[in-house]
Amino acid sequence: MDWQELTDLTRGQPFVVERIRLVGNGVVVEGQFEPPQLAQLSIDDQVFVAAFVRAHGSIKEMERIFGVSYPTIKSRLKRISEHLDFVDTDPVRTGAADVVDRLRRGEISAQEALAELEESR
Repeated sequence: MDWQELTDLTRGQPFVVERIRLVGNGVVVEGQFEPPQLAQLSIDDQVFVAAFVRAHGSIKEMERIFGVSYPTIKSRLKRISEHLDFVDTDPVRTGAADVVDRLRRGEISAQEALAELEESR
């Protein structure tokens, strides 16, 4: 069964995967695994996201592919994004070592560094 069949079968209801078998070596892993966020979208939304990525994020290209207007593309992107959690790719740096690194790079002054170190105590 592929993702499309699984998505059709579940009809948008949440689901967990409880067994995974690696095809190459037959290893089986059992437990409860949430599918990736993109796999939890409807098939239509998965196709839309794939097209958006292939279009390198070009809304103009998406308008051409789907034959719809700019506001329609933006609206659909907004709706899809509401179903996806934000992944922070630049977590906030903490700790004395980070403060010293920022001071060395000239991002903060010595006084700012001292103040941050005092606050973290």
